[in-house]
Amino acid sequence: MSEGIQIVLGIIFLVIVYILTRYGIAWKMRRVAGQIIEDLKRRGAVDTKSAVSLPYEKTNFLHIGMRDYRPKVLASLVQEGYVGRTEEGKYFLQLPDYPEEGG
Repeated sequence: MSEGIQIVLGIIFLVIVYILTRYGIAWKMRRVAGQIIEDLKRRGAVDTKSAVSLPYEKTNFLHIGMRDYRPKVLASLVQEGYVGRTEEGKYFLQLPDYPEEGG
């Protein structure tokens, strides 16, 4: 196999790996969003009066292990309007019709 073909195949392989990792991260974040929504439902946080504080709202910089997407996904859910935040920093489910995973 010529050197040019090997370079082209290597680049194609790297692009495929990059695309697959992006899909993997998107899938993981969607799953974490569902977990956050379920956590709020389970705690009964459906309005400002029943809002709860969430232990994973802040990023832990000394965390060793797998990456924790919960703080970023929680901020995204607040920004999109699915989750509300009170002035005290507590969270509640703002829209109970959040699209379920896979939908």
